[in-house]
Amino acid sequence: MLFRKEHKKLVRDGEEWMKKTADSYTITAGLITTIVFAAAITVPGGNNGDTGHPIYAKSPSFLIFAIADAISLFTSTTSLLLFLSILTARYAEQDFLYTLPSRLIMGLATLFLSTTSMMIAFGASLYLLFGQGKDWILIPIAVLSCLPVTCFVTLQFPLLVELISCTYGRGLFGKQSDRPFY
Repeated sequence: MLFRKEHKKLVRDGEEWMKKTADSYTITAGLITTIVFAAAITVPGGNNGDTGHPIYAKSPSFLIFAIADAISLFTSTTSLLLFLSILTARYAEQDFLYTLPSRLIMGLATLFLSTTSMMIAFGASLYLLFGQGKDWILIPIAVLSCLPVTCFVTLQFPLLVELISCTYGRGLFGKQSDRPFY
């Protein structure tokens, strides 16, 4: 009882930080979901007027685009739902030990996968539209596509490592106990 009474401000501060963090990531995941959904329904190169099938459907680059775009759509939607579940959580003290950090870890992991696959889809569509017969264009596309992914990893990886360490590792209290993974 004394612990709970003495740490009410800490719980409020944790709730505020968790909501701000989840809110920021929710916006990012929502933007990615919107972008990759729009890309999925407006395929690169357009559709054949007679059959309605994509013009580049037989190209390996189109297959890469379609798979990467689908992965990005599914993972960004999953990430969005995980961050929304953080925003609507009850924020009980015990939730801060496992439930909320686990959701944030899974949300960050799926957001990273979504960002990576979105850039792969974007690179594949650029190659489809501008690189036919020009293999040299793959190098600048690959290098420039890696910039946002590298930036995201560089900026968010320390948070992810700390969350994993504190949630599943020795953490703040220096001992390992039976912890549920959810």
